[in-house]
Amino acid sequence: MGLKPDHWIRKMALEHGMIEPFVEGQVRNGVISYGISSYGYDMRVADEYKVFTNVYSEVVDPKNFSPQSFVEIKADVCIIPPNSFVLCRSIEYFRIPRNVLCVCLGKSTYARTGLIVNVTPFEPAWEGYVTIEISNTTPLPAKVYSNEGVAQVLFLEADEECEVSYADRKGKYQGQTGVTLPKL
Repeated sequence: MGLKPDHWIRKMALEHGMIEPFVEGQVRNGVISYGISSYGYDMRVADEYKVFTNVYSEVVDPKNFSPQSFVEIKADVCIIPPNSFVLCRSIEYFRIPRNVLCVCLGKSTYARTGLIVNVTPFEPAWEGYVTIEISNTTPLPAKVYSNEGVAQVLFLEADEECEVSYADRKGKYQGQTGVTLPKL
């Protein structure tokens, strides 16, 4: 990055649509922080959730995923049952440049309450809303706040573009628009 990391992120977001909507600065007053940071961008969680349940005793199978494994909710707050998890999505739509790889890490505020945020890397030339998995590792119900920060995205820029990008491979999660279940 020839520019300071936060300047590079701002330039890529504003001039190339890398993050939409893009929040200048960091919002923190009474909320779990989101927006641009020194070396990354803190993305928010939308109000769409797939909360996993064992009501039907389904087996969670990545090759044959049953819709009976979860309950869909749309809310300002999501309560994750003890020792369970939810799938949700980012508010921000990302367009990753061909010479960039992103690593995403959960916010420490949630980690300190036993919630683990898992997101796989954003590969070069991938775009879409990010599907996020939040695990509640505690024996108690746990709360997640919609429209607030959930994870920090770190941008790793290479000196050259990759030879074969996610878009070139026609990746199965390219352009995802909602909470996306596993695909084979």
